Amino acid sequence: MAEEVESGTARVDAWIWSVRLTKTRSVAATACRAGHVKVNGERAKPAQQVRAGDEVRLFHAGRERIVVVRRPVTKRVGAPVAVECYVDNSPPPPTPVEAAVVGIRDRGTGRPTKRDRREIESLRGR
Repeated sequence: MAEEVESGTARVDAWIWSVRLTKTRSVAATACRAGHVKVNGERAKPAQQVRAGDEVRLFHAGRERIVVVRRPVTKRVGAPVAVECYVDNSPPPPTPVEAAVVGIRDRGTGRPTKRDRREIESLRGR
């Protein structure tokens, strides 16, 4: 751990994996390459360095996580320690009721009619 404190920086893909925002480092690197990770508002490549105070935005598993780096770590740490490495500014995840309002159609019901489509769009707020 002395190695991480001395350098003061860490690769963004390794840091995302280390603080348990993604399950594997390869998933974190893939998210970076796909443009789902932003550091201080800019798209991040997997090898980009993060330091304390940087804002990292990660879109993963259907929600956006907004975290501010407190401490850069390069090795995966336990969950209690991981929470101390960042400040979570993410919006709360949608409740199951809000998630169900999306307008899920039953399988095999066919293509929605014009009326069905309008009802679905009104539920989505369009």
